[in-house]
Amino acid sequence: MASEHADLPQERRLVTEIPGPRSRALQERRTAAVAQGVGSSLPVYVVRASGGIVEDVDGNRLIDFGSGIAVTNVGNANPRVVARASEQLARFTHTCFMINPYEGYVDVCEALNRITPGDHEKRSILVNSGAEAVENAVKIARHATGRQAVVVFDHAYHGRTNLTMALTARNMPYKQGFGPFAGEVYRMPMAYPFRWPTGPDNCGPEAAAQAIDLITTQIGPENVAAVLIEPIQGEGGFIVPGEGFLPALVEFCRKHGIVFIADEIQTGFARTGRLFACEHEGIVPDLITTAKGIAGGLPLAAVTGRAELMDAVHGGGLGGTYGGNPVACAAALAALETIEQDNLVERARAIGDVLLSRLRALAERYDIIGDVRGRGAMVAMELVAGAGDKTPNPEALASVVKYCHAKGLILLTAGTYGNVIRLLPPLVISDALLDEGLTIIEEAFAQL
Repeated sequence: MASEHADLPQERRLVTEIPGPRSRALQERRTAAVAQGVGSSLPVYVVRASGGIVEDVDGNRLIDFGSGIAVTNVGNANPRVVARASEQLARFTHTCFMINPYEGYVDVCEALNRITPGDHEKRSILVNSGAEAVENAVKIARHATGRQAVVVFDHAYHGRTNLTMALTARNMPYKQGFGPFAGEVYRMPMAYPFRWPTGPDNCGPEAAAQAIDLITTQIGPENVAAVLIEPIQGEGGFIVPGEGFLPALVEFCRKHGIVFIADEIQTGFARTGRLFACEHEGIVPDLITTAKGIAGGLPLAAVTGRAELMDAVHGGGLGGTYGGNPVACAAALAALETIEQDNLVERARAIGDVLLSRLRALAERYDIIGDVRGRGAMVAMELVAGAGDKTPNPEALASVVKYCHAKGLILLTAGTYGNVIRLLPPLVISDALLDEGLTIIEEAFAQL
């Protein structure tokens, strides 16, 4: 795997407290220079990162269980990504594909058309970010269907632009004070097994029936351009929908000519133990949005979908100055090559087996771990008040995360109620680092 070739030692090392003095000094400069609305969950300032290790300005080496929010799936500074991107950087950095096109953009689109679910004819467009991909998917669906309504779900996260804030469920910190938002967006119940009133076994069919009934009675299927959903919700707390929920939605969409959009921005590119999370339930979306893990850390995103939908938009209706930047395209091709040649889909499954086994054993010991869930290397723990009490417990989460950060483990949080710890290690992380990171998490619960 790529981490084996890294020049950064794949070992945790603490030489100062976390954050150290140089990071604290940089934080003072940041406070004076950077808008306060931009947050950082762990203010240690990075100088190097590779494989499963991040090194800060104080010389500390931290275990990375975040991957820059599922971006560096192939490892930070992956050798193939660095080589391809550097080579392209020396050739040219930008022409704007809408002015002078280049082969790299075409190569990436061909690759996406090949690897995304479904054997139908496809087209792709490249943009800069996940939010931009979602906006374009909605544009395409509305243009192709001549309809306006977009259906989204509780606990969803789709971005921070005006339209994607409307699509996103959680108010703080994403929406508070930023309205008014785009219209014709309708929210439906999510199949959330851990919190479904009648239990997880009934969750999928009952949630689907509720959503379909609400769409039918309150919107009218003939008015719906698209149903948009994350196959596994990310910021919402790594919610794996109840079994049968997604297939029922797809069937309803097919029946009524509604475009089914899968937001695979966080779940894509081997993260869940399949190339795309849709594949776990045999879902074939009409449109799929991708970003994050697509280019090994460089900004790139895409919409891929059925040719007749993608081609329905008039010439000039899609695009953007930086969309499909040639350096990012080169990085994406290298990342995809790494996923395939280094068998990272299988590696994600192996990581998931370890994570779920260790964390479920931990949940047996601590009642505040209400649920352990996920697929592949996308796993979460939801913390609650205790046995039989599902009241969210963000206080316990804060204590666990604080301990882990101090011990040199990068952890991320999530969840509508701020009580979910999410684990997103790079798919090239070593078994030794994975074990060490999980041991730190176990220690964090012991100190509670």
